[in-house]
Amino acid sequence: MNEVTKKRVALEITKEIYRDFPDLWAKFGENGRFRTEEDNMHHLNHLETTMKMNDESYFLDYTEWLNRVLTSRNVGTHLIIDNFERLIRHLRHYGSEEEQKAYTGYLRSAIEQLQD
Repeated sequence: MNEVTKKRVALEITKEIYRDFPDLWAKFGENGRFRTEEDNMHHLNHLETTMKMNDESYFLDYTEWLNRVLTSRNVGTHLIIDNFERLIRHLRHYGSEEEQKAYTGYLRSAIEQLQD
């Protein structure tokens, strides 16, 4: 997936999250919206690297780290799960079939990990 597409996906998901969770504006403001978009770029870059390495544990380790960092900043695990579910829905429309399949698998495994 190229950088332009990643940026489009990250922006679409960020807009959806802030539409569906309007309390995030009051809690985190514009900086939080910016960080959410930035985080989505990180998610997409980590998915891409995971696929290149063919090592799902790379994304799962990232997810574990991400959960620790964000929960320490009062971002609930449920928001990470929601974000990953949105990524799954959006990725159906972008990237190659191989990317879609791999990324969806990594994201589902990460969601399972977060739910345990």
